[in-house]
Amino acid sequence: MMQFDYDLIIIGSGPGGYVAAIRASQLGLKVACVEKEQTLGGTCLNIGCIPSKSLLHSSQKFYEIKNFSKDHGIIADNVNLNIKQMMQRKEKIVKQLTNGISFLFKKNKINVFTGTGSFYDNNTVLISGKDNQKKISAKNIIIASGSITTEIPSFNIDEKNILSSTGALSLEKIPKKLLVVGGGYIGLEMGSVWSRLGTEVTVVETMERIVPLSDNEISSHFLKSLKNQGLKFILAHKVIKLSNKNNEILAEIESIKDGKKISENFDKALISVGRKPYTKNLSLDKVGLKTLSDGSIKINENYQTNVKNIFAIGDVVSGPMLAHKAEEEGIICVEKITGQKPSLDYDIIPSIIYTNPEIASVGKTEEDLKKDNIKYKIGKFPFMANGRALTTSSSEGFVKILAESNTDKILGCHIIGHEAGNLISEIVSVMEFGGSSEDVARICHAHPTTSEAVKEAALNVDGRSIHI
Repeated sequence: MMQFDYDLIIIGSGPGGYVAAIRASQLGLKVACVEKEQTLGGTCLNIGCIPSKSLLHSSQKFYEIKNFSKDHGIIADNVNLNIKQMMQRKEKIVKQLTNGISFLFKKNKINVFTGTGSFYDNNTVLISGKDNQKKISAKNIIIASGSITTEIPSFNIDEKNILSSTGALSLEKIPKKLLVVGGGYIGLEMGSVWSRLGTEVTVVETMERIVPLSDNEISSHFLKSLKNQGLKFILAHKVIKLSNKNNEILAEIESIKDGKKISENFDKALISVGRKPYTKNLSLDKVGLKTLSDGSIKINENYQTNVKNIFAIGDVVSGPMLAHKAEEEGIICVEKITGQKPSLDYDIIPSIIYTNPEIASVGKTEEDLKKDNIKYKIGKFPFMANGRALTTSSSEGFVKILAESNTDKILGCHIIGHEAGNLISEIVSVMEFGGSSEDVARICHAHPTTSEAVKEAALNVDGRSIHI
């Protein structure tokens, strides 16, 4: 019988990779994790989810103090911003969390190898570091290499003037004018950060709406809200050229409908047109791993590639590119490798946009149900009618629940409002158990809380809300 260095090697230490490594260790496997960066945590912890949410929170604090403190009887006439200190806070949080993963790896006896991992053969990973190369072997290998920003070839991202989200997270000065190319969640989150800090932000989106995968009613309300906050939108247009001269960006923007062009100058441009699976330098061809047309790695229901002992999870496979999706796949993949039979319902994965107001969604949109000819009922409730929302000055938005007409089973929920990301969890749990709007409506919710708006929306499915 062939002897290996490890039971399991995981390539990548992002949310999918590091969670899989810890779970594998809990199950008694000898685990190694290969990470190309100097710190653990992947894109999410280092240059994605965590730093962006830090800046979103800090910028929202500044925006509220500057614009709404007087509503609370707080006089703050001379509000100043120290952008350097704001960035230092962000870096401190990132360091604390990445160090936390290092601690967890040590606690769980997981060996970390720093360097670029690539396949040498079906059981062997070649690790290329700064000064040397090393081979390690394992019975099974999980690819958790994540994703990278989708680039537009004609736009030269230099992270100084033409930025990816990475560069937008680390600006040393507040730009006067920022162009955001793409109206998805990453661009809108980063655009919100800099808009709150005083930047004039313009978003260009090829579609006629922003966040095109969201429920249309939510998307429309969201657009109005962001416009009221000062963000500008040029919809149904595309940026065809960016000229970077003398630290100034000249953008040439073309209408999708009639081809008419407009030009405008900006200090910075953020390219935010999505992400793509990251498989560079993995040498997939050496072991004959198959990929799909979008560049993702082909897997079966067990996260197994066409090579039986090699698995893949997270952004590098099909599905929503979400950290929590990667985490669940990491755990399930490892448990399947060790003989368990867990599963993940991909129709009940929540998604959140961390702007203000937040957007949280799970399940089907109204447009999905119409397309599939599914009969449904709608229950809505505005935060304006919720006592807790009014006391916290967070009364914008509403809860929308979609339930199947005959069975009352919840098919989807869409929330726009303060802390929507926390409120959606109740509906996710109920949907996981196949629950109905009646189930939610009959649960005693604490008062006064914004969760009561979820209960009221569930009551409204049958037209029996109490407070509207």
